Order: sequence, then C-alpha cells, then structure tokens
Amino acid sequence: MGRFTTWFYRMGSPRWFFDLSRPWLVGFLVAGIVLLTVGTVWGLGFAPPDYQQGDSYRIIYIHVPSAHLAEALYVAMGVAGIVVLVWRMKLADMFIAVTAPVGMAITGIALLTGAIWGRPTWGAWWVWDARTTSVLVLFFLYVGIMALRQAIPRADQAGRAAAVLAIVGTVNVPIIKYSVDWWLTLHQPASITFTAAPAMPPSMWVPLLVNFLGFYSLVAAFLVAGLRNEVLRREADAQWVRDWVGRS
Repeated sequence: MGRFTTWFYRMGSPRWFFDLSRPWLVGFLVAGIVLLTVGTVWGLGFAPPDYQQGDSYRIIYIHVPSAHLAEALYVAMGVAGIVVLVWRMKLADMFIAVTAPVGMAITGIALLTGAIWGRPTWGAWWVWDARTTSVLVLFFLYVGIMALRQAIPRADQAGRAAAVLAIVGTVNVPIIKYSVDWWLTLHQPASITFTAAPAMPPSMWVPLLVNFLGFYSLVAAFLVAGLRNEVLRREADAQWVRDWVGRS
C-alpha cells in the first residue's frame, strides 16, 4: 500500500511525469501507427464481406474502435475529475484539459462513420434512436467541458467546474453502452463481448481487435504529447522547465 501511495503521488507531479513520459510517447506512437496500418489494411482489403451487409460493414474497423474509445476517454476524465476534487492534483486537471478536445474529435469520428454506415444499412444518415442520441450528448459534454474552461477566468475554478461536469457526465456512458438492451433501437447488439464468444469469424474480428489496440495506442501518444506541452506551459516559471528548455 505504501508503494502504491508513493507512486500515486509521484504520478501527480508534473515534473515526474514529464521526465518519464518521453519513451511512452515514442512507444505509443510507433505502436499506434503500425497497428492501425495492419488492422485497417487487413480489415478493408482482406477480411471477407458480410453475408448481409456486403462490403459496407467494413467501416466497422473505424467506427467501433472510435465509439468505444470516445466512451473510455470520458470515463478517464471522470476519474481524473475525482482526483482533482479530492486530491487537488494539477496533472489530473491537465489531463482533463488535454483529453476533452481529443475526446470530442474521436466522438465526432464515431458519429460521422456511424452516419456513413447507417445510410446503406438503415436508408438514412441519422436516426434519433437511443444510441445515436446518447453519443451526440457525449459529443456535447466534451464541448461543454472545453467551453467551461474558456468561460471561467480563474484557472482553479475552471478546473473544478470541468471536473464536476466530467464526473456528472459519466452517467451518460452506461446509457450509451446499454441503450441497445434497454430500448428498441436500430443498432445491433455488440458483436464482441467479454462474456460470450464473438458473433464474427476470426477473419473479421481479429483485424478489428488490432485496430482497437491501434486506436488506443495512437490516442495515448496524442495525450502524452498534449500533457507534456501542457506541463511546459503551466510550469513555465519553474526552474526545472527553464533548465530543460536551456538544454534543448
């Protein structure tokens, strides 16, 4: 327990994070590019067509990872929000600030690819069912967090307000996940779960899994890079930052 507590508080130190994170950035970036290249080429070029949807289903290799990641990023912001309010860790506040625009972009990709997939499948670009509507709410939650930070002049108050919205907004995530079970929607249930065998053959779900890992790795690289820049911006007056800039 003592080691975990020490590690936890060290992770909240902007300087400690900055010193350790450069190899993470390179590793996540390389892994993300390689995995996304392999998974996308495999899924779009070599996976068999679906017996019902034909080739139109192939957008699943972009849509499903982006939709899943959009939810995961918001949950991560909610956890960071708790850390901000309880332990006042600056790095957690920085994480929310950096993650909100990335999450908004990923959610936008999920909405766009969903609309593209919906046109040949449902005959419409958009339907106001529970899943699409709740994902749209998620998009506006990301926008709301960014707007709060811009609207409140004092940085500490802006950080706390964004943390509260991040925590409250996590209520929407289980609504997104279980909307296909709770209500009648056009969306199909999940094809891959942790509790059942995949509803797809390996030639389809393996490249999807590769793209999942690729999306997560690439976005992790973006977040690490954004956090490093945010640390330098907020700690610009610290001596260690001046020393680092001087060495660079």
